[in-house]
Amino acid sequence: MQQPKILDNKQQGRVIDELRQAIKPQAKLSVISAYFTIYAYEALKKELSQVDELRFIFTTPSYIKQKSDFQREFYIAHREFGNRLSGNEFELKLRNKLTQSAIAKDCAQWLRKKVSIKSYRENNPAQMRLAYVENVDPEQDIAIQGTVDFSSDGLGITPSARNDMNTCIYSRPMGQAVLQIFDGIWNNPAMVEDVTEKVLSEMEVLYKENTPEAIYFITLYHIFEAYLGELTEETIIKTKTGIKESLIWNKLYKFQRDGVMGAIDKIEKYGGCIIADSVGLGKTFTALAIIKYYELRNDRVLVLAPKKLRENWTIYTQNDKRNIFAADRFNYDVLNHTDLSRYKGFSGAINLSTLNWENYDLIVIDESHNFRNNVPHKDRKTRYERLMDDIIKAGVKTKVLMLSATPVNNRMNDIKNQIAFITEGKNDALKSTGIPNIETTLRKAQMVFNRWSELPERERTTKVFVEMMDLEYFKLLDTLTIARSRKHIEKYYNVAEIGRFPTRLKPINECPEIDTLGEFPPIGEVNKMINRLTLGLYAPLRYVRPDKRHAYESRYDMSVANGRSVFRQADRENQLIHLMRVNLLKRMESSIHSFVLTVEKISQRIEHTLSIIEKHEGEYHADLNIEELDFDEDGLDMGDLVFGNKVKVLLQDMDLIKWRQDLELDLLELKEILKSAKVITPVRDNKLQTLKNRIADKIQNPINAGNGKLIIFTAFADTAEYLYENIAPQMAPLGIYTALVTGGTGNNKSTIPIPAKMKRSVKVSDLNTVLTLFSPISKSGKSIFPDMEEEIDILIATDCISEGQNLQDCDYLINYDIHWNPVRIIQRFGRIDRIGSQNEVIQLLNFWPTADLDSYIDLAERVKGRMVLLDVSATGEENIIDDQKTKEMNDLEYRKKQLQKLQNEVVDLEDISGGISITDLTFNDFKIDLMEYMKEHEEELANAPSGLYAIARISDNLRDIVDPGVIFVLRQIKGARQTKEQNPLFPYYLAYITDDGQVQANFLQGKQVLDYLKKFCSGQNTVAKDLAEVFNKETKHGRYMDRYSDLLQQTIEDLIGKKQEVGVASLFSKGGTATPQNFDDGMADFELVAFLVLK
Repeated sequence: MQQPKILDNKQQGRVIDELRQAIKPQAKLSVISAYFTIYAYEALKKELSQVDELRFIFTTPSYIKQKSDFQREFYIAHREFGNRLSGNEFELKLRNKLTQSAIAKDCAQWLRKKVSIKSYRENNPAQMRLAYVENVDPEQDIAIQGTVDFSSDGLGITPSARNDMNTCIYSRPMGQAVLQIFDGIWNNPAMVEDVTEKVLSEMEVLYKENTPEAIYFITLYHIFEAYLGELTEETIIKTKTGIKESLIWNKLYKFQRDGVMGAIDKIEKYGGCIIADSVGLGKTFTALAIIKYYELRNDRVLVLAPKKLRENWTIYTQNDKRNIFAADRFNYDVLNHTDLSRYKGFSGAINLSTLNWENYDLIVIDESHNFRNNVPHKDRKTRYERLMDDIIKAGVKTKVLMLSATPVNNRMNDIKNQIAFITEGKNDALKSTGIPNIETTLRKAQMVFNRWSELPERERTTKVFVEMMDLEYFKLLDTLTIARSRKHIEKYYNVAEIGRFPTRLKPINECPEIDTLGEFPPIGEVNKMINRLTLGLYAPLRYVRPDKRHAYESRYDMSVANGRSVFRQADRENQLIHLMRVNLLKRMESSIHSFVLTVEKISQRIEHTLSIIEKHEGEYHADLNIEELDFDEDGLDMGDLVFGNKVKVLLQDMDLIKWRQDLELDLLELKEILKSAKVITPVRDNKLQTLKNRIADKIQNPINAGNGKLIIFTAFADTAEYLYENIAPQMAPLGIYTALVTGGTGNNKSTIPIPAKMKRSVKVSDLNTVLTLFSPISKSGKSIFPDMEEEIDILIATDCISEGQNLQDCDYLINYDIHWNPVRIIQRFGRIDRIGSQNEVIQLLNFWPTADLDSYIDLAERVKGRMVLLDVSATGEENIIDDQKTKEMNDLEYRKKQLQKLQNEVVDLEDISGGISITDLTFNDFKIDLMEYMKEHEEELANAPSGLYAIARISDNLRDIVDPGVIFVLRQIKGARQTKEQNPLFPYYLAYITDDGQVQANFLQGKQVLDYLKKFCSGQNTVAKDLAEVFNKETKHGRYMDRYSDLLQQTIEDLIGKKQEVGVASLFSKGGTATPQNFDDGMADFELVAFLVLK
């Protein structure tokens, strides 16, 4: 009789060898093991095919419904450590051969015929392991007891970190007791439960053809498993608040609801969120739903909005017919941004002198990008400082929701000050999310952006930018922002459910001469006259005598950046002069009428100032000293002895001779300009006549049947008034009614007839009333004014409605003047270019100052095109200004391209920016995608084994961009992990490799690979049988996967190479030591989660 022996799966012998020798035909096997893997079956396939039966018991509860409800934690643990048929961590090399499907299919066929599987019902603290082979000849029986498992490492086939110790006993008399113990467990229904069918069901998943959609969601489930606790509506939104019964919630589109949930999640976790959805996606409604949620929790809410947008918010708090959400009873306060500079007086009904600023639980900041700079002021708090110190930091803990105009940034630092509101200025506030220092992260991001922006244009792509950028910046944006673009919505949401965007027609471009008689000088000539103006009226400090300059510098210049630089008032005045020149040019472009008004106003001010000089020249008052005067002192009235409003200069301190000479020269020049301009009457105004012709053509030939509506935008109220006076009276008799909107109330008017019984309730001086009558469908006009039969057809407006308004009843928008910033043009167009529009097509018509855009841009540069006040960092030294000019020249090149693009097509903000979109840098919508899918398929995803694949078709429109190949989803389970700083999806790695072995996108473009997955898989919930047939033919039904296994090997080699590059590169970056301790990563260090074959 053979003596028992020890098997340690190393030097002392292997379990696999004993089993191969012991299993004879008609043998019966009894096994207790923690694992049952298909690779153990594959290793013993020949021997197992001749057995009569196999009885198998799992040592821990497996495939057993838990007593409690389905819980995610169990399934995650199950996937990480449980009885995975597809193999454990020591079988990765086997799994990475990609033959899993074929092996599983063979194993399942054998299982059905010969195997019964049971599982312990409860956890057994003393887990025994056993493999008993019962042969026809009892002397040939063996019992292996100890740590044996039915897996390739448990059998001793693959190397592992296991420390096995098994006792192998020979012959039935010796092993009989062990077999009896097994039988006792097997036959005790209180201890074990049959799970054979459940195992077969899971095994079927391993070899069945999968849909591309399944692979997409399995990938998302793995990548975002750390967020799974968040990805449920109930977790984010406490539905017991009643939010889902509110009118505002039920008014939202699906993507807006997702935005609400994402924002609330971030607000609760991090104290704030920036919503930077693009133009036309309804940020106001999204914000209203968030406000309602917090109001239902009895939180006190303040909305801070630009003055021009105040009405957009106040209307929803009023008991007013125009308030479509009156039943929701919104109760938030609304203040203007400018109210932050005020300490007394009223803002609406709010008394600013007694307002308890620090008692708000939630602050909503509309147009929060207005706070991106914190330009210092002497002797008073800036609006930014007031908001930070008196509202956010003071009193109760204040959450912050910001609505920003654009998801595009040319300056990565633009969001720094906005993020500071959320973090209360603490740079380490997001340490727990992997961002040790916010300021350092943003500074590094700006350095990367600067390097990227200097690349040749063909290399300046988002792909390159993302590859250059640190993970920390991704994390920062993903943590605090929600940013969706129009393309984003079209890509991620079902347009049939939410409505579509209208089709944009090619823009119409007009560039009429100013004068129908052609007598007014060309724009270039007028610009020369403007440039000859000294505009000394706006720069009194320029004329302060040298002996007095130091006193004025002491009073008005400011030390900034902790004393490292000086913010000079003289520089500010120079900037103001440049702005005045720009303003003159822009008003001439707008309308000859506005131009004349401005020139007359400047002339009158100069004449008044000259009269003051005449009156007081030669006077000197010894008791007046600029260093000692307190202009805020009550009762101090200096009369004409002092010049200026905020910055005051004593006349006696000025070189009045030089100042008078410059003022007189300016007056002569302005009178010459006026002489040419005042003869241009409305009849001779060629631009006005062209506009009238366009209006007539639109009304006679609507681009959408029955739609005669159009909006005319202008930057200036004077121009708007001028157009109204010359258009409205002619249209009214034809039954076409015009309205003028230049602000909240007061100057707004309309020719629309109001029935006598409605005179009290319908006030055309009110902005919201006018907009409701102009766009009654989008503004629910019929429910607000049910007795109004007429509508407004032509709306003439300033930029007071260029943001935050849904006017999509209209299909035709005219820019009567072109804003220098193309973003503003797109924002204006966003009033009609909106999701869910009833219009098939929409039209943009632009009036350009000249047909030659190049000469216009050059002209604008000479007038100092894009003027901003000197940056806080400026010292006024010459080299700083030169540097500023260089940047502006680069900016002008961008602007030139943008404006040229707008002459041919209406583009999205993201396409026109010359910058990077936040939507390129966050994963929020993938998480939302997953959340929706998990509602119906959570258990299915949780139980999905690794290594699944699907075959997806490359659509015809993508064949020029995407070549056939494979997208691999890998998880690093061991090896060098220190390079995670560059991979926002760590420990997961995504890569797309073509059939010829070219890695087209690696883990550094993880977002791009996810986008590919989305594109190829979304909605693909059936198997493409023709592609599956081709694939099965070339791989013999998954048995010969060498080609794909080689591609996986190449992908992992490329991944390791990239990790090494990144690691070494980080050694030369500030604070970077990301190089791995070793580069031993290999096939066994990466688990194949899933793969998608692209055909």
